[in-house]
Amino acid sequence: MKNKISIFLFSIVAVAMFFSCQGRQDEKEISTEVVMNPASASGNSDSTRLPVITFEENTHDFGKILQGEKVSCSFSFKNTGKTALLISNVSTSCGCTVADFPRNPILPGEDGIVKIAFNSEGRKGYQNKGIAVIANTQPNVTNLKIKAEVVLPDPS
Repeated sequence: MKNKISIFLFSIVAVAMFFSCQGRQDEKEISTEVVMNPASASGNSDSTRLPVITFEENTHDFGKILQGEKVSCSFSFKNTGKTALLISNVSTSCGCTVADFPRNPILPGEDGIVKIAFNSEGRKGYQNKGIAVIANTQPNVTNLKIKAEVVLPDPS
């Protein structure tokens, strides 16, 4: 009896796993042509065919801000390369900094914006936060930076 119950439970788990692993057919797929790997196994690469992410500025200085203030900025960029640019992730060095970036391919010659929000709650003094933009470029990481001097509110 225990053996039959075990086989029955195993069958239910196996069926559930099979159906949970099925991909959704209605999701928009991105062509593999968009993501070009700049380095091949042989070490040869054609960097002239890669996307190039060119930021207007790589650093933003908020200046003096009050502790607890939430500030934001935008880093404008352009794909100056020959193929579509795909940003796979934008990671920040701290939980107090949040990034928003385009998830769709940026075609050659098109512009885009990486938005950064900084929450100064619980911070004080000079703040330097790093932002890593990870894309199908060579090199694949472009570093941005935000700076601020967080001052305490006047107690009077």
